[in-house]
Amino acid sequence: MPSCSGSAHARAALAGNPSDGYGGAVLAVTVRDFGARVDVSEARELHVDPPSELVHAAIARFAPETRALVRWECSVPREVGLAGSSAIVVATLRALAAFHERPLPLAELPALALAVEVEDLGIAAGLQDRVAQAYDTLVFMDFSGEQPAYEVLDPAMLPPLYLAWRTDTSAPSTLVHADLRARRAEVATGMRRLAAHARAARAALLAADHQGFARALDRSYDERAAMVALDPRHVAMVETARAHGASANYAGSGGAIVGIGPAEARRALERLGCRVIAPSV
Repeated sequence: MPSCSGSAHARAALAGNPSDGYGGAVLAVTVRDFGARVDVSEARELHVDPPSELVHAAIARFAPETRALVRWECSVPREVGLAGSSAIVVATLRALAAFHERPLPLAELPALALAVEVEDLGIAAGLQDRVAQAYDTLVFMDFSGEQPAYEVLDPAMLPPLYLAWRTDTSAPSTLVHADLRARRAEVATGMRRLAAHARAARAALLAADHQGFARALDRSYDERAAMVALDPRHVAMVETARAHGASANYAGSGGAIVGIGPAEARRALERLGCRVIAPSV
C-alpha cells in the first residue's frame, strides 16, 4: 500500500471560548498558515518518527494493530493557544483512516480526537478545537443541547483579521482548562455570558456588522479576564491592541490573540515583541 497522509490546520477561537466544555457556544475558524501533517507507510513494526505521545495515543485508540512507519510534522507555534496538539491528533486519525481503509465519519472525528487527549492522556480540553479542525473552516458551535450543534459558515463573511503571539510567553492551555474545571460551579454564570458573546459574534457576521463582531470579541476577552488570572504579558498584548483601535480576544488559552483593527495596532504589537500575521482562513 502506498503512503497515506492526513492533515489538519491550526485553529483560532474568535468568541465564546472557552465555554465549549460548559454547555456554552463558540465561534472559531481554522488558520491555514499553520498545521500538522502525518504520513503512514507500511513497515514490519510500528515506528513513530519523531516520537510523539499524541500520535501513539491516537494509534492506540483508532487502530492498535497498526504496523507502519508514521512520520509527522507540525508548524503550529507551540503552546500559544492555536491548537497544535489537536491538529496532530486529527491529522493522525485521518491518515490512519486512509491507511486502514476505514472511513471516519466527519461527525465522529471531533469526539474521537478529544477522547485521545482527555481520556487517554488526561489532558484538560474541550471540543471546539477538534470541531473547527474536522470541518476545516469557520464554525459556530452550540453545546447547550443534549447533542452539540455545528453550523458551518462562510469565512468570507469575516472582516480582515490579525493574529498575534509571543513565543516567549507561551503556556500549556491545559493549565487554564484544569483550573476552570476545578471551579466549574463558580464560573457557570461567566460561561453562559461567553456563550452569548459567541452568538452575538455569529449574528454580527450574518448581518455584516463588523463593529458588532469586534464588540463580541472584546467582551469574550473581558469575560475571561473576570474568571481567570491572566498572564500580565498577555494582558499587555490585548491592551496594546485596544489602545491602537483594535479589538482583541484570546485565540485559545495559550496567549495568542486575534481581532480586527488598523495597521497601526499590528505595528504596535510587533514593537511589543509579537509576531503578527493576517491569517489565511
